[in-house]
Amino acid sequence: MEIYVVQQGDTIYSIALKFGISVEKLIVDNGIEDPYHLIVGQTLVITYPAQVYTVQEGDTLAGISEAYNVTVLQLLRNNPDLANEQFIYPGETLVISYNNNLGSVWVAGYTYPFINEEILKKTLPCLTYLLIFNYRITDNGELIGSNDDISVIQTANLYGSATTLVVTTYSQTGNIDLEFEYEVLLNQQIQDTIIENLLNILKAKGYNGVNLAFQFINSINQGLYLNFLTNVLSRLHQEGYSVFLTLNPGLKYNGVDITFEKINYTELSNVSDGLLFLSYDWGFTERSPAQFSIITTNELLDYIVTQVPLDKIRIGLPTLGYDWPLPYIPGSTRANALNYDSVLALAYQVNAVINYDESTLSAYFEYIDNLNQPHIVWFKDARSINTSLQILKSYGIEGIGIWNIMYYFSEMWLVLNTQYEIIKV
Repeated sequence: MEIYVVQQGDTIYSIALKFGISVEKLIVDNGIEDPYHLIVGQTLVITYPAQVYTVQEGDTLAGISEAYNVTVLQLLRNNPDLANEQFIYPGETLVISYNNNLGSVWVAGYTYPFINEEILKKTLPCLTYLLIFNYRITDNGELIGSNDDISVIQTANLYGSATTLVVTTYSQTGNIDLEFEYEVLLNQQIQDTIIENLLNILKAKGYNGVNLAFQFINSINQGLYLNFLTNVLSRLHQEGYSVFLTLNPGLKYNGVDITFEKINYTELSNVSDGLLFLSYDWGFTERSPAQFSIITTNELLDYIVTQVPLDKIRIGLPTLGYDWPLPYIPGSTRANALNYDSVLALAYQVNAVINYDESTLSAYFEYIDNLNQPHIVWFKDARSINTSLQILKSYGIEGIGIWNIMYYFSEMWLVLNTQYEIIKV
């Protein structure tokens, strides 16, 4: 696998010729929506399969997998468009394997229960865990969520991805209710009700475990969370369910330095089956355009690996880009989220050139809108994902979390799947 950055004058044909691959393969592999309007600075992933097969009359996926001693799931992972195809056709070329010899990874992907089924099926072969963001705790310990997750769970089971119920204390308006979190932490009766309701949902819907998402753990309140988590873990483990935590490390950027609170992650890892460090990205953000993350904050990674066993660490990979109007005004400026395809469409529309910042592992471009308002757009591309994975591997971290998988980020899955073995449980 290699990553090519589009240069001035390049076309989809000249790039395919340069690397000795077909135009169709280049387009399909990278999920290119508009192959005739490439953007200078855009990345393309060039893949070199270790083994391919041309489909013959009468072939089936099961027969091909048996003949090459691979699983059907591996064929689906290496040929993601097959996930939504009813048949394979003579003359079609399938990738049997890649030289994915850089080690193995645990991949957890977050989704809402209303994910598009075609995207779900393309993504599941690459997931160890599917984390379904559906339930919130109410003030009496009830869990409120939809039944849309039932079909998602059933589909995940077919693809060998363990399903995890994500629980939060978000309010109906989507805000964290810190006062209510403390009420839960201080009330044993509410905790008991939550645990029993969790078990009822896990059993009824067929989940494999639960993920508790906490945003405001600090050194002062950590003891309260530990008590609650100990109760949850004890009860759920008795019933054979796993318990994971999603934690916001609380990175703060003051213009020069990045800081974070050094809470005791060792104690948290002792009362869970794994910790996923992640800052949720929503449809908009009011933070500054400064690009910093867990992966580019060496001090935080250094701290985490001294606190938590490596096999319990999952680090979040952000996938959303953001478009900020400038100048940034704290408390007023609001950036809108864009997925990768939308970023490229915008870059083409405004005739931008994409740049890349090595220090933050982020691509970006600037433009002026039709109201004469300057903008800057920051996002992740194939370079960002590839280097992020390399950094995590250098620490011995094999677990990643994707927020979120509601759209199919072709380049990310290509970088991941062509170099690493994805663990299934």
